[in-house]
Order: sequence, then C-alpha cells, then structure tokens
Amino acid sequence: MQTVYVGDKPAIRYATAVAMEFENGADEVCIKARGRAISTAVDACQISINKFLEGVEIKDVKIFTEEIENRNVSAIEILLLKV
Repeated sequence: MQTVYVGDKPAIRYATAVAMEFENGADEVCIKARGRAISTAVDACQISINKFLEGVEIKDVKIFTEEIENRNVSAIEILLLKV
C-alpha cells in the first residue's frame, strides 16, 4: 500500500500524486493528514476519484487523535481501493 501525506500544497497536487500511484500499479493508496490539512486531504480524495480516476472507491476512513508535543492533533486516513 502506498501513502500520500498531505500538507500545505494545493489539493490538486496531492490528487495528482494519488493518480500517479494508481497508474504505477498500486491497488491501494492511503491519504494521510493532520490538523488543518484534513480538509485538503478530503478535497484531494474527491478530486482524484471524480476527475482523474475510474474504478477507484473509498474503502475506509479513519479519524483519530494523535498526541504531538503534548498537544492533541486530529488526524485522518482515507484508504482508496482500485476495483
């Protein structure tokens, strides 16, 4: 399984990265993000599915909290699967 970590770049860049992973033969791609990047991760997921890829669906979404430097930070993992 390949992983795309989402940060401060525009969502289209991460959507392109997801599409490239599937084109390189991956059957599953996980999009991971923390904090403010969560909305960008969701956008990248939707752009990937609706604009770039056919036959890919959301298999699982995990929402959780991580403790980083004594702070709680929300995080998300979106697992995409080629059908």
